[in-house]
Amino acid sequence: MNETRRAAGPRPEAGLLAYPVIRRPQRTLTPEEREIVRGVSNLNFQGALIMGIVDPVPNPSPMEEAEGAWVREQVWPAYLQKIERKYPFGFARWAMCERGTCWNCWSGRCDLCVHRQEGGPHVDDDIDWVRDVRGRCVAQFVVRPSGEPCVWWCRCACPKSDPAPAGPEAPAQEKAVPQQAAGWSDGAAPGSCRPQCPQGNAGAQGALF
Repeated sequence: MNETRRAAGPRPEAGLLAYPVIRRPQRTLTPEEREIVRGVSNLNFQGALIMGIVDPVPNPSPMEEAEGAWVREQVWPAYLQKIERKYPFGFARWAMCERGTCWNCWSGRCDLCVHRQEGGPHVDDDIDWVRDVRGRCVAQFVVRPSGEPCVWWCRCACPKSDPAPAGPEAPAQEKAVPQQAAGWSDGAAPGSCRPQCPQGNAGAQGALF
């Protein structure tokens, strides 16, 4: 994250983005995919949210899914297979441009969209690494000789180029009502900010921040 933040440059003034919004399709998880997400450990789920791979959107590929699965199981070294199996839809197979929705938009806080805050997309370096069977880097190579960027821009349809909308107002301290007196049983006081997942995205949890 630090490297991409430096690449994005200084934070723009008044919520205005330094880069044009890159519109890419957003997909909705199927009921079967939501069950896959629910079965992931909480720590890996949070990591998938941060990286935008809770709902990855694959690019067209000449390789069929069954062929890709065979390569991952039979050709990939053990260290890649291990981390791949920890995430709902895999880990190492996704490029920046195939990432999905950021964690704040997943939880209904589009005013805190990661790329609105960053002032631009997360741009991947135009390099990758050759590794040995133990995962150690042994060489570097240029992925895209023409220099075209591979970027992740949150796929939520929220208007990232407009000034950020106002977030929920913090409740006035003097108006706070004790939980028992107000009859709240879920631990949330009236007026508190409790992000909710958008309808249909039951597999997602609340924002990390």
